[in-house]
Amino acid sequence: MKVIIIAAGSSTRLAKETSDIPKGLLKINGKSIIEIQLELFQKNQLSDITIITGAQKFKLENVHYIQDYKFQDHDVLGSLMVAKSIINDDILTSYSDIIFEEKILKSMTEFSGDVGIAVDLDWEKNYVDRDQHPKSEADNVLINDNEILEIRKNISECKKNEKIGEFLGLMKLSKKGSRVFLEKYSELEMSHKGKFHNALSLEKAYLTDMLQELIDSGIRISPIYISGKWCEVDTPQDLDIARKLFD
Repeated sequence: MKVIIIAAGSSTRLAKETSDIPKGLLKINGKSIIEIQLELFQKNQLSDITIITGAQKFKLENVHYIQDYKFQDHDVLGSLMVAKSIINDDILTSYSDIIFEEKILKSMTEFSGDVGIAVDLDWEKNYVDRDQHPKSEADNVLINDNEILEIRKNISECKKNEKIGEFLGLMKLSKKGSRVFLEKYSELEMSHKGKFHNALSLEKAYLTDMLQELIDSGIRISPIYISGKWCEVDTPQDLDIARKLFD
């Protein structure tokens, strides 16, 4: 299985802390976010690791790098697609600003479907007293019968038998799932114009927009239910929370 870490973007809300370094190199009690991820991947025999970088350089060893020269022109989805030449097998993708413990990774690697994303059903507790990153900014998923129906921010209502969770930023693709993902993206590159789900355009799309496109195209996206410690670092407050949670 290959691992791809998307680390090309910039951080406006952590500008003071990330003026000289990418967000993924912020220290959490002595180790950077990406170093924490790498140690966890390598501990679990995941050694084929690629980091997609933007303007700033990484100097971590035992990983591959792909530079996204146009990172300012697109968002997360566009950065991931810079690495499409290696998306040809079982793939695990991760954002560079999330920290998670080993049992979450094991839930991802044990998933046997074609397209799955990590989902926390007990997500709302993470937003208590988190005023710099409110609950309305969570990437919610709406689930029915173990299938994701919708993914977007601020899903607040569901019907009987439906559940609402939060997407962590981890995705698992089988070899078939990788092919389906790339084929759909290639179709969009050729034909799509204008707004793309919750993004202004395909170029400005997030991974969540692409996942919704797959859902709308009849492609099954499965929730990979996780439990355990995890956090996203997007604000100075998040940074403080991460340092306490992973002390």
